[in-house]
Amino acid sequence: MKYRRMPIEIEAPEGFGYENIDCNLSESSFTDQKLNDLGISLENLILLYGDHKGKPELREVLASDIGFTIEDVLITSGAATALFIVATSLLDKDDHLVVAKSNYATNIETPRAIGANISFLNLTFENNFDLDLAELERLITPQTKLVSLTYPHNPTGVMITKEKLKAVIQIIEEKQTYLLLDETYREMCFVEKLPVAATLSDRVISISSMSKSFGLPGIRIGWIVSKNQQLMETFLAAKEQICITNSVIDEEIAFQYLKRKQELFAPNMATIQKNFGILKHFMENQQVLEWVEPKGGCVCFPRIKKDIVVDTNRFHEILLNTYATYIGRGHWFEEDARYMRIGYSWDKSEKLEKGLQNILKAIEAARIEG
Repeated sequence: MKYRRMPIEIEAPEGFGYENIDCNLSESSFTDQKLNDLGISLENLILLYGDHKGKPELREVLASDIGFTIEDVLITSGAATALFIVATSLLDKDDHLVVAKSNYATNIETPRAIGANISFLNLTFENNFDLDLAELERLITPQTKLVSLTYPHNPTGVMITKEKLKAVIQIIEEKQTYLLLDETYREMCFVEKLPVAATLSDRVISISSMSKSFGLPGIRIGWIVSKNQQLMETFLAAKEQICITNSVIDEEIAFQYLKRKQELFAPNMATIQKNFGILKHFMENQQVLEWVEPKGGCVCFPRIKKDIVVDTNRFHEILLNTYATYIGRGHWFEEDARYMRIGYSWDKSEKLEKGLQNILKAIEAARIEG
């Protein structure tokens, strides 16, 4: 493994210092939650080694929601660890995979660290970041071990239909490879939710977590779901060699939350929809940014229009140092500097409105006169 730090982590707001940021539009999750506000109690919790597969009651809650058994669910230390487990279990040096791009950096960087050969399924602004089935089929070769997709998509927030997902899975099955679907934003949909993809085929691996929709990134709980028991045994072996088991404190918090998911998540979704309305109104009433409107999640990926001549480095410098507003830079996703990821449901609604106006001010200040 050849590790290198990812720009998205080097430039993460927690490293810069939250106290130095007035409007934080860089976050890709719902507002961080307080334990007391959730009514979760940890009294009398025994601090033992937990079940290696994860707390059985937690796995049961997740499994029963999709008609699976607890043997089809493996609890991990966040979705990032789940992604790492899948990549290192299925890929060796020089193995081939297909990855949608743009994407969350770990979905690309971990295969690179392994030394795998990557073909990118490019999702372009000009095509509304839509997935091209013919291109996907063309990129898969007899040597392809894995296809990696994310829906709702990070950083764009776009979705695919259930019919297109089934068409993807049909290709996966015909080509005898595996599909990894990162579903960490699944709960946050403005259109009909996709089914958990692993329920549609034993060649699909679904991954999700407590971090994004539920605003609980601090407990580091994610999960892998698959009907393929041979794969699940391999993933368990990987987990045991990485961390043996999860924190029983984290698992207990996740369990208590998910038992009351409908009650606790409803206010989150109401806030996400409110903030999306603020964002959409902003985008419709300005002239310098363009976007593909999201259908889910809590992030979008607009870009500065091509006819706006701007020094992008100066734009980010002014936005941060003059207006104390933080956004995700395009290079976090290996994209052009005119792109930016805006997270619209972590900071307060009034900070979102202020931050969006600050983006316009910073673009204006960084314009290059012709």
